[in-house]
Amino acid sequence: MAKAASMADELFAKLEASILSGALQPGEQMPTQKAIAESEEVSRTVVREAVARLEAQGLVVARQGSGVYVAEDARYRAFQVTRNELSELADVIRLLETRLAIETEMAAFAAARRSTEDIAAMRIALRHMAQVSDDPIAAAAADVQFHLAIARATRNDYFVRLIDFLGLRLVPPRNLYLRDQPDDAHQAYVAKVRAEHEAILDAITRMDVPRARQAAWDHMQESLNRHSELSDVELEAQPPANTP
Repeated sequence: MAKAASMADELFAKLEASILSGALQPGEQMPTQKAIAESEEVSRTVVREAVARLEAQGLVVARQGSGVYVAEDARYRAFQVTRNELSELADVIRLLETRLAIETEMAAFAAARRSTEDIAAMRIALRHMAQVSDDPIAAAAADVQFHLAIARATRNDYFVRLIDFLGLRLVPPRNLYLRDQPDDAHQAYVAKVRAEHEAILDAITRMDVPRARQAAWDHMQESLNRHSELSDVELEAQPPANTP
């Protein structure tokens, strides 16, 4: 069973690479399961599993009575960030690096284009975040709403769609950074994040583009620093590898 699963993983990766590279074009009909099984020297069961995963990822579509086709937007659907991917510090750090680049400019655009309604939405999100600060899940949801309000203030729907897509993936789990830490550490963390958010809001409210960009950069860099330092601590705590 484990061998079949491994073979399905390998076949899935190979077919996925063919789609993303353009070797299999959008709208193109996939080879039949029998043809794939013969060419790859695997069982039909392995092929079915690999193709089912391609379909689940939105990379192919099955048409009854016709066959399986590469999805027209397969190369766009391929990008995903799942919640499970963010259980490890290294993955959280990579996402924070990506957000650092995106959110600094998003805040700058928001400062230039925001409305009074946008500011109200940001304030409501921050108020709610303070009210539920003892509940990490609810606080993270309010945090997302704050960043979504900034995205809407840009008047650029692509920012909105990106932030909406990332959802709770935007906010690293507090317990990942503060695990085994006392309550006062949690409270200090909440207060620091609140101050960083307030600085972003103040700059956007004043329509100060350079300061909004800097405040967003400071916020993301602080989060990146916190998690990078924790990663360094974990590496130092690891026992040395055995040497021959």
